[in-house]
Amino acid sequence: MNLISVTHRGLYCSRGDFYIDPWSPVDRALITHAHSDHARAGSAHYFTADANSELLRKRLGPDIALDALRYGESMRLNGIDVSFHPAGHILGSSQIRIQDDSQTWVVSGDYKRDADPTCAAFEVLPCDTFISEATFALPIYRWTPARAVAADIYRWWQDNRAAGVASVLFCYALGKAQRVLAELRAFTQEAVYVHGAIETLVDVYRAQSVDMIPTVGVGECKRGDFRAALILAPPGASGSPWMRRFEPCATGFCSGWMRVRGRRRGGGYDRGFVLSDHADWPALLRTVHETGARRVLLTHGYSDALVHYLREQGCDAAALKTAYGEEA
Repeated sequence: MNLISVTHRGLYCSRGDFYIDPWSPVDRALITHAHSDHARAGSAHYFTADANSELLRKRLGPDIALDALRYGESMRLNGIDVSFHPAGHILGSSQIRIQDDSQTWVVSGDYKRDADPTCAAFEVLPCDTFISEATFALPIYRWTPARAVAADIYRWWQDNRAAGVASVLFCYALGKAQRVLAELRAFTQEAVYVHGAIETLVDVYRAQSVDMIPTVGVGECKRGDFRAALILAPPGASGSPWMRRFEPCATGFCSGWMRVRGRRRGGGYDRGFVLSDHADWPALLRTVHETGARRVLLTHGYSDALVHYLREQGCDAAALKTAYGEEA
């Protein structure tokens, strides 16, 4: 008997009567992490990992009904054992393990296997059925070390400074921006300017002792000369009136999607930096193997491609249609 099924509200465990990352309001929602496609407002009660609790309150409101568990701590919901385990995606991100007396399922949420100073490392969880993301499930997606990407960002910034232009780096406000700020510690302690949407989330990371280079909110600054500066901004700020204060400037975008040059050209960015908070192709295959799962179910991204590959390798694999997005 399946422990989890797909419904119009999301992944549902009928025996435990709870949903995982539901995309509409439910009575009990187990949340893997605080990105908006996985953590949505309106549910009556939320459960998540302790390391994710403040981010979830920041995203959904301070008064949500929320129970937070330590990584590895188990709770029982209607006879089903549930626990949260590190996913390595962003701060507080979790895989969720669901068990009864006869089977173990693991819902990975979003995850990565690369080292990241801003969050707990991914934990391999042996299971019978593994529900995995497939955001970058094509062989072209293979990541270089984050330290090397940070070195490229730093050199780009310094080259722009020498040319007398500001450096505006677009990156996702939750997870990616903080990872860039942490990785840049190897090269500088100079303060970086950040958009307000990033600033409030940086504060949550600092409160959990994540070490990053100094930041200054753009909103705190009077109009001035940014030509020597690095500015981090969410993608939505691109092309907006907010950008005028930084002219002249060079623009970059930091994402796994920058592996495909057409994505960079289509966005109108001067530079693309390939840094993702998701597993690449080798890491997806490695993870499926290490879980020992007899069945693998794939959500979002290039799930059909990975299903085809796994079936060729003799694995029982199938795709699940979900409402999760392509943040990367």
